[in-house]
Amino acid sequence: MPWEKERVDMNIYSQGEVEKWVYSTCNICSVGCGCYTAVKDGEIVGIKGNSEHPINRGRLGPKGENQWYANNSPDRLRTPLIRNETGNLEPASWDEAMDLFVKKAKQTLKENGSNSVAIYSTGQGFLEDYYTIAKFGRTGLRTHLLDANTRLCTATTEFCLLQSFGADGTPASFDDIDETDTLMLFGHNLVETGTVLFERIMERKQKTGKPYIIVVDPRKTLTAKEADLHLQLYPGTNVALLNGVINEIVKRGYVDQAFIDAYTIGINGMTESLKEWTLEKTADTTGISKAKLEKAIEKLGTSASLVTTTLQGTYQSADATTACVAINNLHLIRGLIGKPGCGPLHMAGQPSSSANRTAGGVGTYPAHRNPANPKHIEEMAQLWNVDKATLPVGPEKGIEEQISMIENGEIGLFWNIGTNSLVSLPNRQRAKKALASTFVVVQDAFLTETATVADVVLPVALWGEKEGTMENADRTINLLRKAVEPPEGAKSDFDIFLDFSKRMDFKDRDGQPLISYTTPEECFEEFKKISKGRPCDMTGITYERLEKENGLRWPVKDENSPGTVRLYSEFVFHTTTDDAQSFGKDQLTGRVLTKTEFERKGAEGRAILHPTHYIPPAEQPTSDYPTWLTTGRLVWHWHTRTKTARSPHLQMAAQHGYVEINTEDAKKWAIVQGEVVRVSSPRGWIEVPARIGDVVQQGLVFVPFHFGSWEKKEAANELTADFTDPLSKQPTFKQAACRVEKIRREHQVDSGESLEYIAEQYGLSVEDLKRANQLTTPYDIQMGESLEIPLSVINTPLPPYMPYRKKV
Repeated sequence: MPWEKERVDMNIYSQGEVEKWVYSTCNICSVGCGCYTAVKDGEIVGIKGNSEHPINRGRLGPKGENQWYANNSPDRLRTPLIRNETGNLEPASWDEAMDLFVKKAKQTLKENGSNSVAIYSTGQGFLEDYYTIAKFGRTGLRTHLLDANTRLCTATTEFCLLQSFGADGTPASFDDIDETDTLMLFGHNLVETGTVLFERIMERKQKTGKPYIIVVDPRKTLTAKEADLHLQLYPGTNVALLNGVINEIVKRGYVDQAFIDAYTIGINGMTESLKEWTLEKTADTTGISKAKLEKAIEKLGTSASLVTTTLQGTYQSADATTACVAINNLHLIRGLIGKPGCGPLHMAGQPSSSANRTAGGVGTYPAHRNPANPKHIEEMAQLWNVDKATLPVGPEKGIEEQISMIENGEIGLFWNIGTNSLVSLPNRQRAKKALASTFVVVQDAFLTETATVADVVLPVALWGEKEGTMENADRTINLLRKAVEPPEGAKSDFDIFLDFSKRMDFKDRDGQPLISYTTPEECFEEFKKISKGRPCDMTGITYERLEKENGLRWPVKDENSPGTVRLYSEFVFHTTTDDAQSFGKDQLTGRVLTKTEFERKGAEGRAILHPTHYIPPAEQPTSDYPTWLTTGRLVWHWHTRTKTARSPHLQMAAQHGYVEINTEDAKKWAIVQGEVVRVSSPRGWIEVPARIGDVVQQGLVFVPFHFGSWEKKEAANELTADFTDPLSKQPTFKQAACRVEKIRREHQVDSGESLEYIAEQYGLSVEDLKRANQLTTPYDIQMGESLEIPLSVINTPLPPYMPYRKKV
C-alpha cells in the first residue's frame, strides 16, 4: 500500500493563529487531494493536507499549498462592472449588472431564437454549478451551446470512452496504480501536473520496484527521467506508435482471445487498420529505435497487469481521440480491464472537469444521457417537468465551432464563467476579435485578460468561500465545505445562476419556478434523483457521507455501497441502445452516427474495438516555419495563472514565459542561455528568453502556455493553431510550425544596467546574481526543494534574466 510514511503538508501564516480548520478538497489539479482550510478572524490564512484522505494522505502539491493566497489578493473584484458608452468598464450595482445581462439575454433569444446564447464554463466549478447550468441552459434558454474549457483540457477523455465503452467514466482508478505491474504514462507529465499522484507512485516503486514505468513524450521531462523506458517520439506520431506496438502484440499472439470473443466486437476492422505498421515503419515514423520499440512491445504484450494514463500530450495532439481509442483497444485485446491493477485511466486536467461532463454542463444531458436518444430526452422532460419538444437535441458544439458561429453572427450573447479564455484558447487573436464582436458576460474573481472584451463583469467567490462537490479524475466525488464568506460584493457562481434563472422567470410546465432548490446540498439531492439508474448513479451519496468517508467513487447505488473502485469488473459495457450515452462517431471522420447505424454494430453490452488510422498533424514545418512548436504546463503554475500568479512563492519561481531549445539547435542559431528571441508562427509572434538544454529534441521548441498578458508578448497561444480533433473537437495545441529568430547581437541585461547595480538593488552579491541567472529551467529546482525568498522582494519585479531566486 502507498503512503507508509506519515506527512501532512501545511502552509499557513502562523499555526498558533488558526481558529478553525474546515473540511475541503484541493481546487487545483484533478488528483482531488483532501485538505483543510485554515481560518482566523473570518479570513482564510492557510491550508493543510488531510491525513485520512485515501488519495493523498496529507500530501499537497506546490500549487495546492499556495492556492489560498488568491483569496486575500488586494485586486479581488468586489463590485460588478459594466462597459459604458465610452468603452470603459465602470462600477455598477448587482441590480444594474443583472438587469442589463437579463435584458440582453431576452433580446437575443427574441431576435435570434434558441442556440443564440452560449455558455462557456470552467473545469474548476462544482457539480451543483454544472447541473444548474444544464437545467436552465437547456430548459430555460433552450440552448445546446453549453461548453467549457473542459473542451481544451479533457474532451478527448469523454469521447474515447464513448467510442469504446458507450459511456463516460474512466475505467481504472488510482487504486489500480497501486497494484499494477506496468504503468504507461502516455503524454502525461505527471511530475508537473499531478505531483501528489507522482509521489504516490514513486513511494511504491522505491519500496517494491514496481511498477515498471513507460513514459511516452517528445520531451525529456522530469517524469521521463524517472521512467524505466522513455519513448521519445517525434511530434504528432502518437497513433503511429500505438499502431506499430499493437500490431506486433497481435502478430506475436500476446492477446486474450477468449476475452476478445466474449466481450468485444470489431476485432477484424481493428487489425486490418494495423497491418501496414511494421516495426521498421513505426521506427521511421516515430523516431524511436527498434530496440526501444521491442522493449515496449514485450512489456505491454506480456505484463500481467497494466494501467495507462493519458493527459494533454495525448488529448491536445493530432489524432487525439484515435490515440486514446487505440489505448482502449490495447487494454481490451489483452483483457486488461475491469481487473485489479488494470485499465485505461484517462486523466482530467482540472479539479472538476469530470463533474461538468457528468452533470451535463457540457455536451450530453445530465447523468450520461444521450441527446440523440428520444427516450433519454423524454426522461429528462419528465424529471424536469418540462415539455420535451422544448429540449434542444443534436451534437454538441465545441468552443472553436462557437467562435465560428460568433463570426457568422449566430451568437448574440457569450457567457464566460470562471475561465480566462483569451489566454487559454488557441490562435487567441482570432478568438479576441470574435468575442469583441458580440455581447460578453465574464464571471470571475479578477479582472482577467478576457475582461478586455467584456460588456458585464460579475465578481465571484473563490475556493473556501462556497460549498459544493467536485469529481476528480478517477470518479471520486469530494466535498468542499464553505470556510468563510466571500468578500463583500462577490457572490458564488451558484447564487448567480439562481438569480439569473429567477430574473429570466424560467418556469416548468406547471407554471412553477424551474429551479426550486436554494442551496448546493438541495441541488445535489435533486441530481441524485437524476442519476438513479444511470452509469454515474449517486443515489447512495450524501454530503455527510462524503465528509465522513473522505469521498466516494461513483456509482454508489445505495447508502450501504462503498462506491466502485473500477468499472466493468463484470465485463458488461454501456453499449446497448438505451443505455449508451452516445451513438458514437465515425472513427476516421468524426461524423455523428445515427441510432440505426449504432444498432447495426450489434455491440449489446460488449466493448467496441475501432480501426485506428494515422493522420499526420494538419500543420507541418515549412521553409518559412521550419521548427515544431509544442506547449504545456509548469509545476509552479495553474492554467492561466489567475490564482497562482498571486502566490508570491509560485510567481517568484516562474515569473514569465520562455522558449525551451535543444542545445544543438541553439548552437546552430547562435543563441545563448537567457537570450531573448522571437518565436513566430503563421498566426503571430512572441519574444521570450531562451532556455537551452536536452529537454526538447532537435527541431522542436517548447513554450509554457500559462503566460498571456496583453502588455507582454509572451503568450504561447499567439502561436498555436486552432485545428481540432474531428471527434472530440479538442484543439491541437501540441503541434504547430514556428521559427526562432535571434533579435539581439549580444547577451546583456535587458535594462542595460550593470550586474553590480542590479545586485545592489536586490541586496545580492554579483556572484549570487550570476548563480540566479544560471537557474534557467524548472528542472534546476528539484521537487521538494524549498525556495527561500526574501520578503522584501516578493512584490518587486526581478530583471528579465532572473526567473528564479534561490538562497545558496
